[in-house]
Amino acid sequence: MAGHSHAANVMYRKAAVNNKRSKLWGKLARAIMVAARLGGGDPNANARLRKALLDARSVSMPKDNIERAIKKGTGESGDGANMEEVLYEGYGPGGVAVLCEILTDNRNRTAGEIRKIFDVNGGNLGTTGCVAFLFERKGLFVIGADKASEEQLMELGLEAGAEDVKRDGDKFEVPCAPEDFYAVSEAFAAAEIEPENAQVTRLPITNVEIDIDTARKVLKLMEQLDDHDDVQGVMANFSLTDETLAELSKE
Repeated sequence: MAGHSHAANVMYRKAAVNNKRSKLWGKLARAIMVAARLGGGDPNANARLRKALLDARSVSMPKDNIERAIKKGTGESGDGANMEEVLYEGYGPGGVAVLCEILTDNRNRTAGEIRKIFDVNGGNLGTTGCVAFLFERKGLFVIGADKASEEQLMELGLEAGAEDVKRDGDKFEVPCAPEDFYAVSEAFAAAEIEPENAQVTRLPITNVEIDIDTARKVLKLMEQLDDHDDVQGVMANFSLTDETLAELSKE
C-alpha cells in the first residue's frame, strides 16, 4: 500500500465515523434535505439527490428516514429547516491543510464550535481560500481487487466517465468528475461490483507526509470534526506511510 494512498487515509479516518450509525444517518438526512430543497424531490431529475440517496442506502439508512428527509427538503412536511452550505478551511498539526464541508442553520454557532475543535487539537481555523486551492473536487470509488479485475474496471469505468483506474495494494481507486459520479456508480452496480467506499470529495493535489506523533494529533482533530453534527465531510492533505498506518491500526 503506497504511502500516498488516499484510500488508506480515507478508510482509516472514516472507520470511527461509520460505527456511529445514528449520527451518520443524521448527517445524510441533512444532505438529502438540502439536495431536495435545491433541486426537487425527484432523483431522476436531481443528480445531487441521487448521490445523497446512494450514500444513504450504502449505510442501510431506513427508507422512512429517507422519505422524511426528502419531504422536509421539498417543504411537503412543513418543517424543513433553512440549511446553509459552508466550507471551513484551516490548518492542523504539522501544517496539514484541512477542509470541512458544513450544513448548518446557524453559521455563527457552528463557526465557534469548529474553531474550538481546531484550537484544542493544535490547529487553527483559517480564512476563506487559505487552503481550498490545494484540493480538487472529484468523485472517488475504492474497490477491492478481489471484487473486479483492472481490465473490467477500465472497461466499465472509462465508458461511464471515469478518468483512470489505479491499483494501490489490494484495492483499486477510480476517480471521476463529480458530474459523472452517478453514471460510474450505476455502471458498477449493473455489473454487481460493490465499492468499499464511494464519494464525491475534495482530493489533495499534493500530500504532506507526517510522522506517527503528528498523525495521531491530526487523526484526533479529524475524528472530532467528523463527530460534529454539522460537518458533512472532512478532507486533509496528509499522507501516511505503510509503517505508520500499520502502527496506528494497532491502537
